[in-house]
Amino acid sequence: PFHTITISRSPPHCLMPSSYNPLSASKIICLLRNYAAHAHELKNPIPGNVVFFLKPPSSILVHDPQNLQYIESPVYCNIDHEVELVAVIGKQGRDIPEQQALSHVKGFTLGLDITARNLQKNAKTNAHPWAESKGFDTFLPISEKILDTDTLDLAKAKLFLKVNGAERQRASTNDMIYSVSEIISAVSKIMTLQENDLILTGTPAGVGRLVPGDVVQAGIEDTDIQIEFGVRQREEQV
Repeated sequence: PFHTITISRSPPHCLMPSSYNPLSASKIICLLRNYAAHAHELKNPIPGNVVFFLKPPSSILVHDPQNLQYIESPVYCNIDHEVELVAVIGKQGRDIPEQQALSHVKGFTLGLDITARNLQKNAKTNAHPWAESKGFDTFLPISEKILDTDTLDLAKAKLFLKVNGAERQRASTNDMIYSVSEIISAVSKIMTLQENDLILTGTPAGVGRLVPGDVVQAGIEDTDIQIEFGVRQREEQV
């Protein structure tokens, strides 16, 4: 019963432009602790400025409404889901002022920042980078569709995530500590943003464990951005 999502065939705000291809992203930028409740649930301090990390493009897993795609869980990993609004860059920019930031956005979509929490905790304990915990293949499930920037209200957009039909995450993007404009401006002062780069804007509270056999559903409420992925154990290569 959890393998069915009803999708409107004529959504009012959903675009599928030929120029949007998640697999063409040169980099994936992920915001750290951009929702206060999420920082609190993991007993982490709230950063005093925009802090981010990177995921590799090889972690991208594009949603296919016709064929269920699978998040792969390595046998030695405890993986968690994190639902996030994703800004898709549409125009290259460097040192972008906040007031011009949204003009560099092609649109918005939805992604999951899958995290091997046990590896992340070990890395943090040893003051090591997080790349291993964030970078496995399939650790960025993402929608194949994109929302127009003019029609998504960033003050009211509501994200949700369910596992096996039970809701685990729900929040408004209005709860973000740093706005999309602030994020783009801050990141562009460090690295040039290129067309089709993806910016994951942080996850709300409610992150939790995924195990093989689970089915994950997530979306942006009142839009046609709805995704569904299965979870299975990754086959280890000898």
